[in-house]
Amino acid sequence: MIVGAGSGLSASLARKCAAAGMRVALAARHVGKLDPLVGETHARAFACDAADAAQVSALFEAIDPPDLVVYNPSYRVRGPFLGLAREEVLKTLLVTAYGGFLVAQAALARMVERGHGAVFFTGASASVKGYAESAPFAMGKFALRGMAQSLAREFAPKNIHVAHFVIDGGIARPGGDARAGARGEDGMLNPDAIADTYMAVYRQHRSAWSFEVDLRPWVEKF
Repeated sequence: MIVGAGSGLSASLARKCAAAGMRVALAARHVGKLDPLVGETHARAFACDAADAAQVSALFEAIDPPDLVVYNPSYRVRGPFLGLAREEVLKTLLVTAYGGFLVAQAALARMVERGHGAVFFTGASASVKGYAESAPFAMGKFALRGMAQSLAREFAPKNIHVAHFVIDGGIARPGGDARAGARGEDGMLNPDAIADTYMAVYRQHRSAWSFEVDLRPWVEKF
């Protein structure tokens, strides 16, 4: 199950999972954009606002208990702190952090019952660094990372792998990206390469589970 599915990293993950023989479910607020990916991967698409508890419950009731859930939604508002709109800050926190809580709670309840599973969270540079004029995004991503740390400690002994991925850099867009030219060859994260890492972590033996993986282009400063 990939929550917050779109044309970038989520699409790459869907293709990797389908190629591995997994049945794929995609969740997004607007599912029409997923039609090409659904046709390519034979996935099932579900309309779901991850920040809405009733919709998240309905989503998990509509599918078989998943072995892997990836939380990928993101929303941000930028600008000088004193001028931030409160409604936009709240939306950032709801999508980035509270939605992660709702999805994780629904997924983990089913995984505990089955005795296995994996929940992965997609973080960002803002998960570990608060940038100027980007306070709401840092608030949301710091919260998501903190929750993931707590869940990893609570649920690893229950045979459930919780992992957090710090995507420290821009992800190249499908079909070309004007930003990529200015950074040179491989100057932005290739979504297929990111997805390869997610799959490698998913396949880890439980005697050597990773909790957190940082991914960044070779030219990225950190």
